Amino acid sequence: MIALLAPYDKTGLKEFAFGLAELGFDIYSTSGTQRYLAEEAGLPVHSVSSLTGFPEILDGRVKTLHPMVHGGILARRDKPEHMEELRRSEIPPIDLVCVNLYPFRETIARPGVTVEEALENIDIGGPAMLRAAAKNHPSVLVVVDPADYEQALDHLRASVDQGPSPDDAEYHRGLAAKAFQHVAAYDTAIAQYLRAGEPLFPPQVTVGLQQAAELRYGENPHQKAALYREDAPGPATGLLAAERLHGLEMSYLNYLDADAAWRAATEFAGPTVVIVKHATPCGIASHADIAVAYERAYDCDPVSPFGGIIAANRPVTWDMTEAMKGKRYDIIVAPAYDAAALERLRKRRDLRILLIEGAAAPASNRRDTPSGLSKGEAERGSPALEYRSIIGGMLVQQRDTRRADELELRVVTKRAPTAGELADLRFAWTALKHVRSNAIVVARDGAAVGIGAGQPNRLWPTQQAIERAGERAQGAVLASDAFFPFARGDAVEAACRAGVTAVIQPGGGVRDEEAVAVCNEYGVAMVFTGTRAFRH
Repeated sequence: MIALLAPYDKTGLKEFAFGLAELGFDIYSTSGTQRYLAEEAGLPVHSVSSLTGFPEILDGRVKTLHPMVHGGILARRDKPEHMEELRRSEIPPIDLVCVNLYPFRETIARPGVTVEEALENIDIGGPAMLRAAAKNHPSVLVVVDPADYEQALDHLRASVDQGPSPDDAEYHRGLAAKAFQHVAAYDTAIAQYLRAGEPLFPPQVTVGLQQAAELRYGENPHQKAALYREDAPGPATGLLAAERLHGLEMSYLNYLDADAAWRAATEFAGPTVVIVKHATPCGIASHADIAVAYERAYDCDPVSPFGGIIAANRPVTWDMTEAMKGKRYDIIVAPAYDAAALERLRKRRDLRILLIEGAAAPASNRRDTPSGLSKGEAERGSPALEYRSIIGGMLVQQRDTRRADELELRVVTKRAPTAGELADLRFAWTALKHVRSNAIVVARDGAAVGIGAGQPNRLWPTQQAIERAGERAQGAVLASDAFFPFARGDAVEAACRAGVTAVIQPGGGVRDEEAVAVCNEYGVAMVFTGTRAFRH
């Protein structure tokens, strides 16, 4: 029996090779692996060159691309003509292939890596051997993951002791599928790197994902679910980078809600707290004191936060935990926790405490990169994309990374907003981007005081937001994620009558003039953004 070992990752290889040798395998390896096994394990390993009769050439670019290798891997044992060809050509059959690939992702994740360095870390011989072995998996065992070494040895030992088993075919097929997936993910990373955002939406695209966790269930207990992270260079980001400091494991809905809260909180430059329930904010507020920010976010809607999710873009303080007393939450996520605050929060049995250390840099500190992109993404020119499934397909779009302070607001009413109103309008627009459409946010002094979301018309969320704001609507501003299809006797007039003093909206509706006229009658300022902020 012959085993060909040529993995880049040497984790567990010494023990695996010892096990194969004990089972009677003759081991062949490429030069680097041969040296490693000789020096680390003292194993007699044959070089691939001794098999091919040809030296490695082109700085090691060509080592295993040879009929003596691929003939031995691809020959079907159930075809006498294949075995006769091997005999005539003196090609020994290869029974096991153990390969994993050059560190392409790790290479392109390094700061300042050149295209030449990236190209040199594209494996050619490795994928070819894996594909060949996986294609011929009924006869060849293909092992790509060091985590599978021990089980593979157990399988081989059982085959020696007990002979072939009905389960052999299924086991071989599972490893073959893993090998093909390994190569597919590798090729996906290369294609994404070389494409570098151009074209943004190519005719074909694959998305590389790695399983991060199996979840207890999906949206409902009868649905199975798992969490995957993007198989991209660099560290995990967002909730995938979170460390759970306390509490139960995260569920499918926990991740959705916590992601919604974290996205919103980290978009604000100043200290901000966001409270989310069912994937949409029910409270958002900014304040120099994070405890005050929490209090004002809670005051937006004191009913909905029960069992909700809190995200803060600054360290959680003792005073903030003091303000949280008597209120039940499922999750809190922040970039840091004061020691006393963390100790206190850990006494809450049902609270999941998540830490995303160093990941909550406010927007004002990210001006050296396009908004919403990591530094690595910006350097490679990669767009920030998001994916949503529909039956039988996938929708792909760029993330909405445009910030409110980047918008050129156009005043369309007789009265222009004051400086204070303008600041609140930009705050309300930033909050609005994270509210489910149709979305309305009423805000005052850097805090949402009323939020309306997810209705099939614009009047109902306006009424919701105004009702929640109550007297706080007097002197507040209002943001709408799309134009007002009606004005008089509808959302715009309802806002003006409630005491709102300034409105921000995209504009572009056929009744824009009517909306402006209503605002002028009430002395309300209105500005157009020229861009929508839908979040379905």
